[in-house]
Parts: sequence; structure tokens; C-alpha cells
Amino acid sequence: MTDYACPDTLVDTQWLADHLDDPNVRIVELAMGPDLLENAHIPGAVFWSIFPDLSQPDMSIQLDQETIENVLSRSGISPETTVVAYGSDIAIGGVVFWLLTLFGHENVKVLNGGHQKWIAESRPVTTEFSTFAPTRYQAKPLNSKLRVLQAEVETSLKESDQVLLDVRTPEEYRGEIFIMKPPEGQERAGHIPGAVHVEHTDTVNDDGTFKSFNDLKHLYSQRGITPDKEVFPYCAIGGRSAFIWFVLTYLLGYPHVRNYDGSWNQWSRLPGVLTEP
Repeated sequence: MTDYACPDTLVDTQWLADHLDDPNVRIVELAMGPDLLENAHIPGAVFWSIFPDLSQPDMSIQLDQETIENVLSRSGISPETTVVAYGSDIAIGGVVFWLLTLFGHENVKVLNGGHQKWIAESRPVTTEFSTFAPTRYQAKPLNSKLRVLQAEVETSLKESDQVLLDVRTPEEYRGEIFIMKPPEGQERAGHIPGAVHVEHTDTVNDDGTFKSFNDLKHLYSQRGITPDKEVFPYCAIGGRSAFIWFVLTYLLGYPHVRNYDGSWNQWSRLPGVLTEP
């Protein structure tokens, strides 16, 4: 992992195994529901729900500072705590990394290989989540420099030094899927005009670990996603694109990446904006 731009943002499964009882480390399982990984939770993990803990009713990412503080506080997390998150999707660690970085939490690590590798190595699991004495977490104001908003995304369509990166599945990119199902009624499916498509899963090996620095560099550079450009990744609701924000920024060292967390959920509902099938 030493070839990456910021290798200290990653931990491997052995590191996590060695820190299961470390009071300064908090393991977070993020999923749609607590039973998604039933009987296979990493020991010591607390549970965060995608809905409603980190998402709003319209499926946008939860960016309310007080709500984030409450989630961190009930998990026994202080500003000094190292947070390691996992879930059933490889993107979970990157999502939590982006969100907590957004609110100024400096000690976040991404588990290389995630839950998939932990299970494949027959490491210990438990049927129960853990609880910890609550804290009174005070987050820093949201760092707007890590986000790009819809108006600037629309302007970027005319700029050669800015590029939109669609990280969804090919079916979503082609317009066969809207968010999580085929489009219905007035729903518009497709992609933002000119967006380059590289699925978020293309960044990892079969075992869930990240591809090498050189492989990642080739993956993006061959599609014109280069460090000299400002890159705006997007997906359906801003989660997978937050993961790619992490990959580009911390593994490849790209200096100008901002997550379009409004993503297709927002863009496709706006009147008058262009879409491509």
C-alpha cells in the first residue's frame, strides 16, 4: 500500500484484527438495515443505518451538522477516535471517509478489502453489535471545498479542464435503471451529457482490495481522467462517487476532486437540464 499517495488512509485486515480491543478505534458497520450482514458483524462494531442516519427522506446524503454529531456521539466517538467503516458494498469505507472528513474528523481509515476480505480470511465475527458510553461530539462546520453543486456542474459541461465522472453501473449510465430500478412515469434515466463512465467497482481486485497505484492510474488516464483536470464524480445519490473521490484524492493524489453528492438523484429531477440516454 506504500505506492499510494496517502497510504496511511488505508488499513488492512490484520491491522484491524490487532486493534479490535483498542479503545481509540471505533468500527462502524453501515448498511440499509442491521440484519443485512446478520451473524457476521466484525467484533466491536457499532451500527449506522444508511436511512435515516446518513440519508434524508429524498435520498440525498445527510449533511445536517447536528444529525452527524448525534450519530457520532451515540457511537462513543470523540475527535481523537480512529473510525474504520465497512458494509456489504466496497464503497462504504470511502463514503464514511468523505462524510466525516467533510465535518472535520481527521482520524478515518478505509479497510482495504472491506468486509469481503475479512470474511474470506475466516476472521472472527459476532451476532451482536457493540455499544459504548456516549460522548458529546462537536463537529466542525461543513467543508464546502469537498463538494460541487449543481450550478457549477452545469457550467462545467462547457469547460475543457473540468470533467464529469459517472461511476454508476453500465445499466444506470445507459438509462436502463433509474436510481435502483427501471424508470417509471416521469423519471428520467441516463447520464449527464459528456460524462465519462468508469464504474466504481473497477477500482478493486476480486478480493475487494484496491488495485495498485499503476493500475488505478492507467484505469483513469486512459479515459482522460488526469490530475491536471478538475474531476467531479457522481453516481445515483452521492455515495459511490464519494468512494471514488477517496480513490482519486488519497490513492492517486489528484489535487482537484470534488464530489457531486446531489448526483443523478438531483440532476434528473431538475427542469430544463440536459440528459443523455
